[in-house]
Order: sequence, then structure tokens, then C-alpha cells
Amino acid sequence: MIPVSVFEAARPRLTAMAFRILGSVHDADDAVQSTWIKASTADTDGLRNPDAWLTTVLSRVCLDQLRRRRRHGEDALCADELPAEVLTADERYLRREDVSRALMVVLHRLTPAQRVAYVLHDLFDFPFRDVARALGTSAGNAKQHASRARRRIAHSTSVPRDVDGSVVSSVVDAFLAAAAGGDIDRMLALMTDDCVRTADAGLVPAGTPTAVTGASAVAEETTLFADRIRASTPVLVDGHPAYVIAPGGHPIAVIRIELRNGRIAAIDIRPSARSTFTLPRPLC
Repeated sequence: MIPVSVFEAARPRLTAMAFRILGSVHDADDAVQSTWIKASTADTDGLRNPDAWLTTVLSRVCLDQLRRRRRHGEDALCADELPAEVLTADERYLRREDVSRALMVVLHRLTPAQRVAYVLHDLFDFPFRDVARALGTSAGNAKQHASRARRRIAHSTSVPRDVDGSVVSSVVDAFLAAAAGGDIDRMLALMTDDCVRTADAGLVPAGTPTAVTGASAVAEETTLFADRIRASTPVLVDGHPAYVIAPGGHPIAVIRIELRNGRIAAIDIRPSARSTFTLPRPLC
């Protein structure tokens, strides 16, 4: 068996890896515990590289979990399907460990093999021979999985540029920053007087209108959702810049914002769905 001291020294790295593969602190802790059970009972006499062995075991545990989710249609782990305590724990981990929210959103869109290959190789620098061992495939196939994941992630997080070559989202960034801080005056300065906010009825509290007109009304309402806005991140949706509200890295809604003469004229908030994100094909 692997000594407890060796396993405990590896635990933070294993947890970090499992979180990025599974997208959940609870699931990551379970995967690490399962890895310890295997490590404490396996015959590891003569083992030269305990870290690589633990990584392989953990990766296979995570891969099995991802495949079970996919069979049950649960691979997206959308925020509106998760208990509040799960979102809180994942958000706390994401912020404490400074994990990219945008990356976590897009990782949910990868196949299980792509996700494992990308996390092991691109994020944790494991050689493809180790990735291949974890996936139960060849090094060449492991490289293909990582390459497809890389292209998919790059396509989903790149920001197109407008006609004058500047980044499209500068005004939107300023508005969301003001909204997250409750700065109404700044929000008003960035909106047209007749700005309209529309939203899916399922994303606003009961009794809240699905459409609000007027910069003052939109600004005042927006401050009520500062926590959600702080959990937003830019991605591409249908090839256009948008923001996904993703507490703990779990998508819940997409914010699309339209500008008129350099000011915000319309804000539309819709549920996050797997089909919403534009991704390259083929992927398999």
C-alpha cells in the first residue's frame, strides 16, 4: 500500500485535479477518497512513482463518474439543478484556488475523455504516456483528445473584434463591474435612457416582470442580482460575445447585451442550455 504520508502530501494536487475534471468539490472529495481506498489496499511493492500511480487511479475514478453522468444526461451540472450548498462550496473553492470560471464553464462541454486529457496534460503537465494509461488508450489517441479539447476551449472563449479592431465587450465589462458593486450612477451613464431588460420568467423571482423599461428601473433592479453578476464570465454564444452566470463554474443563465451608439440599449437574460454555446465540429 502507499504510505499515508505520501497520499496526504498528494491530496491537494489530487483534489485540484479532480475538481477541474468533475467540476464539483463534493465529487472531487469522493473521488480522492475512492483513490485512497484503492491505494490503501493495492499491492504497490516496487512502485517507483507513487504520484503517477495515484494520478492514474484518480483519473479513472473521475472518468467513470463523467461517463455515468453522461449516460444519465447529467454532464452539464447546471446551477439550477444543484442544491445551494453545493454551489456555495464550489464557488468558495473556485475563488480560493483562483480557478478560471470561464474554463470551468467550457470544460462542462467536453467529452469525458477530452476533459481528462486536457486537465492532465494541459493543466497539470502530465506526459501523454500517463494520460494514455489513465484513459486506457494509446498516446496518439490521448493527444487527439487533448487537441480537440484545446480547439473547443479556444473557440468558446475567444472574443471576436469589432470593425475598428477594439475588443467588443469593454462597455459591457464596465457595466457589469458597476452592477456587481451596486454603482447605480455608473450604470446609468452606460445605458441609453430607454434601455430594456428582458428575462426568462424562470430566472426572476415570482411577481417580477419579464421586461423592464428605462435606465433607472433597470439599474435599480440589477443591483438586486449583484451576487449573480459577480459570478458571471465572458464566453462566445452563437459566435457572439456574451456572459454566462456560473456560480461555482456551473452555468445558469446567459446575458446578451446590445449597444447603441456606444451605450447599452438592451439586456436579455436566458437560461443556459448546452445548445446555446457555439462549438466547432467534428468533436469526436
